[in-house]
Amino acid sequence: MVTPREYRVDPDLLKQAAIAEQMEPDRLERQIKAGRVVITANPKRKHPVCTIGEGCRVKVNVNVGTSQDLCDVVMEQEKAAAAISAGADCLMDLSTGGDLPKIRHMILSLPVPVGTVPIYEAVRRAGNVADLDADLLFRVIREHCEQGVDFLTLHCGVNREVVESLRQDPRTMGVVSRGGSFHTAMMISRNEENPLWEEYDYLLEILAEYDVVASLGDGMRPGCHEDAMREAKTVEYLNLGRLSRRAHEAGVQRMIEGPGHMPIDQIGYNVRMIKEITGMAPLYLLGPLVTDIAAGYDHITGAIGGAIACQNGANFLCMVSPSEHLGLPRTSDIVEGTRASVLAAHVGDLAQGNAAAYDREVQMGQARRDLDWDRQFSLALFPERARELHDRDGNQETCSMCGDLCAVKMVRDIFG
Repeated sequence: MVTPREYRVDPDLLKQAAIAEQMEPDRLERQIKAGRVVITANPKRKHPVCTIGEGCRVKVNVNVGTSQDLCDVVMEQEKAAAAISAGADCLMDLSTGGDLPKIRHMILSLPVPVGTVPIYEAVRRAGNVADLDADLLFRVIREHCEQGVDFLTLHCGVNREVVESLRQDPRTMGVVSRGGSFHTAMMISRNEENPLWEEYDYLLEILAEYDVVASLGDGMRPGCHEDAMREAKTVEYLNLGRLSRRAHEAGVQRMIEGPGHMPIDQIGYNVRMIKEITGMAPLYLLGPLVTDIAAGYDHITGAIGGAIACQNGANFLCMVSPSEHLGLPRTSDIVEGTRASVLAAHVGDLAQGNAAAYDREVQMGQARRDLDWDRQFSLALFPERARELHDRDGNQETCSMCGDLCAVKMVRDIFG
């Protein structure tokens, strides 16, 4: 058993985080110690502090990385830089093709927190899932921590009970999480329990040593709306609740990953249930995607679901790109997907009562009243895009939609 301990917050990091979140340091420290907020800051590398959780601004993660079919490291570097420029708070390297340590080193050189999914590299090094054993998996996890990764997606809740639930209540798409499928195949082919479940205390010792956040993965996330009502995800929720509690008791920071595809009317109670079961741990969501038939526009369906999830307590959104379900994202896909997620996060901030977000809305209303275009552009989430659309018909006092019939200008002139 891991010895119970309280997570100790680095005073300098706490001060930086409190300033960034416009929160009293004492309050932020209480939230961190209660497990409701995490600081993603592996001491092995330096970058601006990023806090995720209750009372903090909703953060956005962007996935980048190569595949075996398309391994272009230069493109991934461009995508990562574009994501940061578009407003990403964190990056995840999901590379599965090429020189994985070299690619990870490149991503880790960027000035944001970085996450990985260690089992991807472990499977590549083993050659196949059947030959992957616990020793190699834990060795890769330790290497990622040692190299400065800030948070790790770890599918600890995918155990034999979850696999049995898949058999008892089959799903249309089975398992769509790559990490979830690897652990499922590993258990079945080796006739063994998931080592991350069975040796969870050892995993916590590694994470505590490097102060790395455990992102407890949703290996059974629904891959289509029909599967959102199947049993497997709920069994995993319960497992994640138990694992969340054990991590917190061991003084290890953790957050929870949540469902992917889900009907809009089910998002609220699923988010609230996960938060309650896991002790109000920070919740990290892919989407959720509110329809299955928007291929090419899943960044929009994900932003809709993400905003509703944040309204109900989600804290961290994973970017969904227009090429989701279709192919490896290009740089333009990353930019559009990141912007959609940043927009959803801001809507979430408003729903959660973030004072800074609300003040920005108030200032925008005043700038529009005054027809102060430069002020409007400076307040916009995407200033360059806003200016581009306004200026394409000629830079003028009003926009070209109403022109000299501008309602705002007319009423302003009447009332002075």
